[in-house]
Amino acid sequence: MCVIFFAYEQHPEFPLILLANRDEFYDRPTQVARFWEDNPEIFGGRDLIGGGTWLGVNKTGKFAAVTNYRDPNAPKGVLSRGILTADFLKTEESAEEYLKKIRQKAGGYSGFNLLLGEINARKNEIFYYSNRLAERVKLTRGIYGLSNHLLDTPWRKVENGKRFLAENLTKNWTNEDFFSILADETLADDAELPDTGIGKSREKLLSAIFIRTPGYGTRCSTVLTFDKDFKSDFEERIFV
Repeated sequence: MCVIFFAYEQHPEFPLILLANRDEFYDRPTQVARFWEDNPEIFGGRDLIGGGTWLGVNKTGKFAAVTNYRDPNAPKGVLSRGILTADFLKTEESAEEYLKKIRQKAGGYSGFNLLLGEINARKNEIFYYSNRLAERVKLTRGIYGLSNHLLDTPWRKVENGKRFLAENLTKNWTNEDFFSILADETLADDAELPDTGIGKSREKLLSAIFIRTPGYGTRCSTVLTFDKDFKSDFEERIFV
């Protein structure tokens, strides 16, 4: 998963509205979003190599999402980052309890950003954690954006996505409006490109919300909402 925008307690009917694109190599085996046969409490897509997921929910009101932290010069981890989300959805632990354990083995993963939350009649909370920040953060109400750096790093596509999401919350939106945000292929100007160590030409190609490059790009878009009655709606669109 490479870009996520979400509104937390910004709409009277929906405590969480989350939009996400998963960017990945086109030839990486993937299962579309569904209830998992081996864990039928979990709904989400699945990476068929690592066995985890980039975005998933379960029947108790938990959700989890992960993005990569882009740093080609950092040592490569030996553990699959998608397991971070899957294991949280399997456990009965709270997000805070789970993250206490994750910190002890965070060095075994390549750079990651992790969003964990629970929205049900008992609890309403979202936590953010990155093994490049090394501290868990309990989020307050607001509109957030996350790509391949830390939460709310002001990359152009992160700022655009947050602004587009905020604008849509003021009208009678539908999921189609949110998928339009995720379909934006506008590239950042050269002066706005970050420097993550992959070269300007590659930074340019990856600067859009929806990515198209030879061999790599946006494979699916997802709109996830939780309403005030704690019912979740998960809509996924597949492109490759």
